[in-house]
Amino acid sequence: MRAVPAADLAPAADRRLAGKVAIITGAARGIGRACAVAFARSGADLLLLDIGHDLSGVPYPLGTSSQLEHTAQLCREAGGPASTVLSVQADVRDLDAVQRAVEVALDRFGRIDVVLNNAGIAAPSGKAVHDIEADEWDLMLDVDVSGAWRMIRAVGKVMSHQRCGSIINVASTAGLVGYRNFAGYVTAKHALVGLSKAAALDLAPFKVRVNALCPGSVRDDPAVEGRMLGEIARSLDVPVDEHEQTFVTAQPMNALIEPDDVAGAALWLASDESRQVTGSVVSVDGGFTSR
Repeated sequence: MRAVPAADLAPAADRRLAGKVAIITGAARGIGRACAVAFARSGADLLLLDIGHDLSGVPYPLGTSSQLEHTAQLCREAGGPASTVLSVQADVRDLDAVQRAVEVALDRFGRIDVVLNNAGIAAPSGKAVHDIEADEWDLMLDVDVSGAWRMIRAVGKVMSHQRCGSIINVASTAGLVGYRNFAGYVTAKHALVGLSKAAALDLAPFKVRVNALCPGSVRDDPAVEGRMLGEIARSLDVPVDEHEQTFVTAQPMNALIEPDDVAGAALWLASDESRQVTGSVVSVDGGFTSR
């Protein structure tokens, strides 16, 4: 029998996004960083967005400009010399800033194939619905729902003209079920799922796909500088040194979701492998919402 060269046994490089251009919001850290690196490794050129500074009303630090640039550098290393990675500070609450970011991508790449709407906040939370202040409510919806809509608005005409594109809205299990003392977050994520379904129908005639990705409890992996789960725990007055085990007890698979688990699902939705998938809700939650 002829010996098979070792090179033939090695897995083929994942180039599912080769030739595609992707915009990722909330890319400075956490799920955004994990997805950005996965996209770069799969051959995509990238425009990475994050606010780059703290936001009044959000009781924890947001992604910084240095974290955003670190994500960009990780993507350049993952994508190799053929990849192009740009980073832009932009607040998704600002329609003009979002539009300018899209124009940067068009000026550099000439097209936009994928948008991952990942920018979002988990707090201010931790209050009963009747104790939420009006400005807290408005801020949550402005970032988590309207921010995604602004990006969809900015890229919708571009993708419709191209007659192709994939828009992925990062929602949450909070978009599928309720959580006590998180009415603003739950409302925002439910609305994001609804936006995904409605936009999918509007854009389907133009071969543009829109889907919602709903992660469960994602571990705060230091490699991506994640902190969302810790902040949710803090809003619930769960001790920091106990929060992971507290969340694990609610997981049917007895494990937290890893950022790379979410990135893998996002990569599939971004690729042509999911070309007939639109208006769908993809849960990466270890069975949490199946109960």
